[in-house]
Amino acid sequence: MSTTEATAPEAPDSDEEFQRLGEQLLRTAKSSRARAAVQALVEERTILAVPAVRRALVIDTLDGAQAHFEALSGRQYGLGLDEGQRAFLHLVLSMVGIGITTLASVEDLDDRRLPIMLRAILRLAGNNDIAVGRRL
Repeated sequence: MSTTEATAPEAPDSDEEFQRLGEQLLRTAKSSRARAAVQALVEERTILAVPAVRRALVIDTLDGAQAHFEALSGRQYGLGLDEGQRAFLHLVLSMVGIGITTLASVEDLDDRRLPIMLRAILRLAGNNDIAVGRRL
């Protein structure tokens, strides 16, 4: 099966288009690790909305668009991401076995990204029983 880099649009035209891309990337994920990582990026949204990220991550295959995390890994410092986005991306890449990121880097995540990462870790562990949310 031959793959080539996708020509991702500069920016998703709508929320619907973004959702379609996310669903397609989830559908073509080759492993539970890749599915958990893609789901985290879709939920976080700001990273996947960056055109340079989509150009580095998304490739066209016979099955349609697919996430290619290895390509993204080599370009992560040239994507124009802020520190919070980069910390989140490092953790996502570690979920698919790329890079050496300690779990302690969760302290660099903000209140919005931390629950997303916690849900991703639960998905990775195959646990659907534990809820992640705010304490009352």
